[in-house]
Amino acid sequence: MPARRIVVMGVSACGKSTVGLALADALGYGFQDGDDLHPAANKEKMSAGVALTDDDRWPWLADVGAALADADALVIACSALKRGYRDAIRGQAPDAFFVHLHGSDAVLFERATGREGHFMPPSLLASQLATLEPLGDDEAGVVLDVAEPVGALVDAAVAAVS
Repeated sequence: MPARRIVVMGVSACGKSTVGLALADALGYGFQDGDDLHPAANKEKMSAGVALTDDDRWPWLADVGAALADADALVIACSALKRGYRDAIRGQAPDAFFVHLHGSDAVLFERATGREGHFMPPSLLASQLATLEPLGDDEAGVVLDVAEPVGALVDAAVAAVS
């Protein structure tokens, strides 16, 4: 049986929302953008170019975990940068499967600087890359290269969760 609670994770501008929505459509699952669960104070802080602290993130991660736990079948886009953050999500949704969208710094910076209208400025990408902890061998998930087209990423994610 395919995973029913999926987190599409990675740093800003890696394509979490785009791939997450396409993956949800391919699986017939609901989709939630984790950015929509951030409190206004977090968005204001990031918009001002200030990186979030763990204390800023814990309530948000609790909301992400709760959204997964409350859903029958859901794909959620969430950075989930640290193992501890993923553990917090798994604390509420133990069967969560993580699709880590990974890419070279150059590709990610190009994407971040090309985005318009997003509250997360490109200046915070370096702090996210410094914070990122790769999936551990004992974590349910897959790492996919964002250099691939969206369709190929979705096909690989579907295969990994099945």
